[in-house]
Amino acid sequence: MLEQFGHQALVHLIVSLMFLVIIWWALQAFRFEVLVKNPKSPQGIVLMIITTIALTQLVSTFFLDYLNYSKMLRFLF
Repeated sequence: MLEQFGHQALVHLIVSLMFLVIIWWALQAFRFEVLVKNPKSPQGIVLMIITTIALTQLVSTFFLDYLNYSKMLRFLF
């Protein structure tokens, strides 16, 4: 039972890190200078980091929930 929790934790970490890298890469194409006065300032960089973390949480939670729900479908029948 504890082994399963370890595997699940490892999957969560890997998925979160994977989406963190993908979202950071994707946000590099976004023009923050339209929204922020000086995007290279510390405030602009912190905003970019917080945006990346928030989007990573949303996307990885969706993906992991979808994965868990699809695994539970076998108990339907």
